[in-house]
Amino acid sequence: TLKFPDAGVYWYHPHMRDDYALELGLYGNFLVTPTSPTYWNAVNREIAIFLDDILMKDGKIAPFYKNRTDRAMMGRFGNIMFTNGETDYTLSVKKGEVIRFYFTNSASARPFNISIARIKMKLVGGDSGAYEREEWKDAVMVSPSERAIVEAFFDTAGEYEIQNKTPDKTYSLGKIIVSEEPAASANTGLFQTLHNNKEVIKSIDPFRSFFMNVVDKRIKLSIYMMGSGMSMGTPVAGIEWDDTDNAQMNSVSDTEMVAWKIIDQDTDKKNMDIDWKFKVGDKVKIRIVNDDSSAHPMQHPIHFHGQRFLVVNQNGIPQTNLVWKDTVNVPAGEYVDIILDASNPGTWMAHCHILEHIEAGMMFSFKVE
Repeated sequence: TLKFPDAGVYWYHPHMRDDYALELGLYGNFLVTPTSPTYWNAVNREIAIFLDDILMKDGKIAPFYKNRTDRAMMGRFGNIMFTNGETDYTLSVKKGEVIRFYFTNSASARPFNISIARIKMKLVGGDSGAYEREEWKDAVMVSPSERAIVEAFFDTAGEYEIQNKTPDKTYSLGKIIVSEEPAASANTGLFQTLHNNKEVIKSIDPFRSFFMNVVDKRIKLSIYMMGSGMSMGTPVAGIEWDDTDNAQMNSVSDTEMVAWKIIDQDTDKKNMDIDWKFKVGDKVKIRIVNDDSSAHPMQHPIHFHGQRFLVVNQNGIPQTNLVWKDTVNVPAGEYVDIILDASNPGTWMAHCHILEHIEAGMMFSFKVE
């Protein structure tokens, strides 16, 4: 029996040999609708979309090791991209429709920077519901496990490409074909206005007094690579969009030579030796630092099971438009401060959501009592 206290889009998957179980498609979505009829804007349709990729070799899925995980350094970047499991995804839309898209990144390692060519997108939500304030966006980045909720208005017939726009290349993820047939009802006025979400603002208000607190917990993200005594250099803006520049080294790396680490900076405990304990109701300020002096600096999407949190500071910049989250991407050489709402009792996991990094040890457990 599952309980869903928070509106938003969630997903489920196994945590046994994540590297091949998820790569081969063992996952699905939960779309949790709010109890309030005014929580979201009125739209014509809601569409849930998984973004993924897969690594093919000689016309077949690239093989996996039975007793260890390959591509442990950067993760298994695919050479074919999927939108809802299809390489030629097509969505048919009527002229005048406003559609709310729920995007989930289920890729092993690849971040996606989502755009719809020639269409203005409105970012309205993230992992666990709505943002405090809606924003116009040309593109929205989602790292593995993150979700983004955007609305789009299609007022002109034609064909529009769904894209992954990276600094080096734009990839096609599918197309949206808008017909001349008019939608039954248009929501143009609502779409053209940026709204504040009073319910979300109210839910965050009790946490604001903790934003400037001293940090309660500090963790550092790093790596040990056998035979490596120097850093490979930090990627531009701390993000590896692909493994192209290091494909050969990545392909021969495995969990026998690579160990990814989450390090508690106050105790020096690492990964599963970390033993945090919280009480139900605790508001815990956690600083997550991504070490850019490690052997291979890259981004890490850090996910906390069973709880929600607010990202209140990104590399020294206070965040002014908040959303409840369960995954945060931390670029190499940067840090984030989160306020963890320890509200759900039990023993839980926190880990990087690059699947090969999980298999290489990048996880720890914590208790909420």
